[in-house]
Amino acid sequence: MRIAIVCDNYSPHLTTKRCQRVGTWAAANNVEIAYTPTNSSWLNRIEAQFTALRYFALDGTDHASHKEQGSMIRRYIIWRNKHAADERLCKLVTRANVA
Repeated sequence: MRIAIVCDNYSPHLTTKRCQRVGTWAAANNVEIAYTPTNSSWLNRIEAQFTALRYFALDGTDHASHKEQGSMIRRYIIWRNKHAADERLCKLVTRANVA
């Protein structure tokens, strides 16, 4: 089975184009590394999940610390995994999945 890893244009991801170790490993393990074009994060399907995370857990908040913010994100992930069929969540993810 072929596996595709989608990478955006974040600079550390782009180093895989220059580093032959990653390309060699990918070829040997039937892995394709696919890069999204610049300014097209909407092509990366995981981005819709980050949109939902921001909407449900981060928008309108002012966390006193990184620990508090991390706790809110963990609580959201637990909630999200238990409520994958939630109507509001599905609508938001569908709207964010333009591609």
